[in-house]
Parts: sequence; C-alpha cells; structure tokens
Amino acid sequence: MVRRWIGLLTLGLIVALPVRAETLKVAMEGAYPPFEEIGEDGRLKGFNVDIANALCAEMRAQCELVRLEWDDLIPALDDGRADLVVSSMSITAERMQLVDFTEKYTQTPAFFFAREGLVNEVILSPRRLAGKRIGVQRDTTFDNLLSARYEPHATILRYDSATQAYEALYNGEVDLVFDDAVSGYMGFLNTPRGVGFERVGGKIVSPKYLGRGEGIAVRKGNVELKERINRALSAILENGTYKGIERKYFQQFSVY
Repeated sequence: MVRRWIGLLTLGLIVALPVRAETLKVAMEGAYPPFEEIGEDGRLKGFNVDIANALCAEMRAQCELVRLEWDDLIPALDDGRADLVVSSMSITAERMQLVDFTEKYTQTPAFFFAREGLVNEVILSPRRLAGKRIGVQRDTTFDNLLSARYEPHATILRYDSATQAYEALYNGEVDLVFDDAVSGYMGFLNTPRGVGFERVGGKIVSPKYLGRGEGIAVRKGNVELKERINRALSAILENGTYKGIERKYFQQFSVY
C-alpha cells in the first residue's frame, strides 16, 4: 500500500498518521490482446494495464482494475462503478456525447484479416467483398464502419469480443475479420492459430467512423480528472515510460 505521512499538531505533539493513496477504478474489457487480456493467474494484463498503472503512479493514485463487458464500460462511468476507461476506445463524435475523452494515447489503422489467398485486391471495396461473411466485434467503431459501408453487400456477423471473431475466422464461420492492425497481428496472426491467415487489402482510416485515435474516457463533466490524466499522459510520453511500455508489447509497431 502506497502511503504518505503528514504531521498533525495534537495536544502540542506532532503525530504522524498514514494517509491512504487515492484509488481510481479503471475499467477495461480484458478480451483484446495484446492490449488487454486475462493471464493464467486470472488477472488482467497487457499494454492498457501497464499504461493505466503508469498513469496512476504519475498521479500518485492506485489503480483498481475492473473487468467489464464492452457494452458496460460507458454505463459503468455513469453509475460510479468506474472512474476511467482504459480500453482502446476510439474517440468519436457519438461517444463524446456520452463521456469526456482525454487526448489520444494510441492510434492505429484498421485492416481486414482472412485466410491466405482468399482475396488479392489492394482496395477491398464493399462490392469486392460482396457475398463474403465478415466478422467484427459488436458495437465498436469497426462495426459502425461495416454497417454503413459494407452491410448492403456482405453479411456482417457480430461477436461479443475480437477474440470470438477470430475464433469464428479460424473455424471457417466467417471469411474475414475487420479489426485494429495491431490487435489482428499480435492477437491472432502471431499466434499458433494464425498460421495460414494474413492481413489483406490496404489500411482503412476513417475519422468519421473509426475516430481520431483512442482516448481514456471519464464521466461526462469530470474536467478535473480528465486534465489530471492528460498531464500524466504528457509526463509519461516525455520521460520515456510510454515508449518503454510500447516496446514491451509492440516491437514491430508504433501505436502512438
């Protein structure tokens, strides 16, 4: 337990009493490796966990990690079950009506992933994927883009997590998965189950649907906490802590 000592003048004596560090409840999904996943010990681990702990340390607070389903992350801010969400949540105009975001802390493009040889085109337009089954995590920015652009031509199959979408790809239940570039490579292609699969087409960047990077969400109107996190984020970017965490997980990528 992190403690700091203060002196209190009581009956003419200086008495040192311990003061507990502030605890911040940090929510994340825990099903988006290597950003966040459940380790063999049952505890959350990954890039987002390390970033959250680094930010809390900079703010002289303690992180209490709270694992929730994706759809429950924003409601948890509203009802007090969480103080902030560190879960690779894209900053979009729609979400900004519900929560306040810090400055971005990651930004990576999206790609399609498929079995090797399925498609060879560089530009995977909706018409070129006509008739294909595309898997995606439901209620995400990736889902929003597919719904707007691809659904009239392809069949969109939605899953509760990216992990489930890749499981469906592995089992032949979908033809492609649409996901973040790093998550797709590190969480699927670079695993034993990813043998025989590949990233296909060019990168897809769409501020309208995919946002302008991923930020840390706080309760709407909590300006004080948002500004504290922004200062802590700036500090770990400048002092090398962020880069050290990035290298630990993404030696072949830059996620900022």
